[in-house]
Amino acid sequence: QVQLVESGGGLVQAGGSLRLFCAASGSTFSINAMGWYRQAPGKEREWVATIGSGDYTNYASSVKGRFTISRDNAQNTMYLQMNSLKPEDTAVYFCNAIARFGDYWGQGTQVTVSS
Repeated sequence: QVQLVESGGGLVQAGGSLRLFCAASGSTFSINAMGWYRQAPGKEREWVATIGSGDYTNYASSVKGRFTISRDNAQNTMYLQMNSLKPEDTAVYFCNAIARFGDYWGQGTQVTVSS
């Protein structure tokens, strides 16, 4: 089992920055890749970014160049640095871990970008 807890969300003006955190615990040795997803009101959950083995990263086109995903394996923490935020980035952001024994999700953290 893997437990994920997100933090760092909040209210920010357009053009501002936020840094999200995802703390992993439990069977973290079994994690193969991690990522961030988001869900805006009335919309389906969408993929934002992934970080895999060898620190491979990939981003949705809507955030590429503005968001940076990273992780600290010693601290079992993943980050999402979000710069140049736009109102359309407003959503609940979820942390995801793909592990040997299953697929795990955090409870989400709200990000609100005002215009």
